Amino acid sequence: MTGQPRSIIVLGASGLIGRYVTDDLRARGFHVIGIARQFSPAQKMSALDLELPVMAMDAAALAQLLRTHEVGVVVNCLGVLQDGPGSDTGAVHRDFVSRLIETIRASGRAIRLVHISIPGAAGEDRTAFSTTKREAERLIAASGIAHAILRPGFVVAPSAYGGSAMLRALAALPVELPAGEAATPFQPVAVEDIAATIAWLAARDIADDSVRAVSWDLMQPQPISLGGVIAQFRRSFGTSKHLRIASPSFLIDLGARLGDLSTYLGWMPPLRSTAIAELRRGVTGDPAAWMAATGIVPKAIAEAIGSRPAAIQDKWFARLFLIKALIFISLVLFWVVSGFIALVISYDAAAGILRAHNFPPALVGPVTVVTSLMDISIGVLIAFRRTAAFGLVAGIIASLGYMVGSAILTPDLWIEPLGALVKTGPAIVLMLVALLTLDNR
Repeated sequence: MTGQPRSIIVLGASGLIGRYVTDDLRARGFHVIGIARQFSPAQKMSALDLELPVMAMDAAALAQLLRTHEVGVVVNCLGVLQDGPGSDTGAVHRDFVSRLIETIRASGRAIRLVHISIPGAAGEDRTAFSTTKREAERLIAASGIAHAILRPGFVVAPSAYGGSAMLRALAALPVELPAGEAATPFQPVAVEDIAATIAWLAARDIADDSVRAVSWDLMQPQPISLGGVIAQFRRSFGTSKHLRIASPSFLIDLGARLGDLSTYLGWMPPLRSTAIAELRRGVTGDPAAWMAATGIVPKAIAEAIGSRPAAIQDKWFARLFLIKALIFISLVLFWVVSGFIALVISYDAAAGILRAHNFPPALVGPVTVVTSLMDISIGVLIAFRRTAAFGLVAGIIASLGYMVGSAILTPDLWIEPLGALVKTGPAIVLMLVALLTLDNR
């Protein structure tokens, strides 16, 4: 073992693995630069967390980055689940790695590349996600640079994004996976063990032939199924004995298709066709070589989850995670459908309410049309991820405006039998809930 390298760069430092590894390495005394396209305000805790358009950087720009920070280790945690608007698996997993290899080779510096990949055999790859990940592995193995390809299993971490959050939600809600999916092999790994492995590699001399070029599966050696992982989360949440309803496979497939469609609106839900394909493939590997080389004894799933019992914030998050999608869908439908009904189906009735309350005749038509189009616009704004926050705020303001305006102009509507205006209050609360749960990280 030699002195620690002067700098470590973690690419993708805002993700589940990248964020934990960045913080862990700093706590161990390493000088770490965390790089991501964007950090949430809560994540950006250090001046060494840099927001950079890494995917748009060519080899020359990457070389300058490595020189500026005198880098000795590059940890690549970048990854995207599925092709779609703004997401290109080939560009992220293969093309960027190719530029990164070129940069390291041409730098003239002794740099080790630690690359986070996926477990499993290449012959089982069926998605663009897995095939491009495997192409990156082959490029790295053939490059001749010092490298470590790490293939973690299902990652258990204090934070929860994407698939990790989805499994927590399944454990907290009264839902049971179909037997086939529940029996899928699913070997987990604690994120602490991934971080410990990277720290172990970072402290090694790059000239040490025993670790100059390694590929390791990182996961607990004990076999376990997807159902077993969810069962462990249930024990943590205290929901093991709750009654559950079996979910048929076709509903999972339908949810995945709807998740794929939502990407065109800017959303990135965990339930998408690639995620389901990878879930049904399973997570398996052989951690023996990793354990023998590093001496790390990986935490078993019971230890990884059971070491920190679920607190109330964990339970609330898990219960709301999948319900969040229903909240947004219902709000979009609420605004779009109500506006459409008033504009097209029941225009005369909507205009009649204004006429019955002595509204100026010249304004009846324009006000009916404008308010209906406004409602539809609010629904459309909420539907798109980029404008959802604006749409929710606009919806709250519009609802308050309707309530105040009606109290002044048509107070009798507050006591009509169906209570339409009274129900606006709960709708405002639901929009507040949606606004408060909009963040993903």
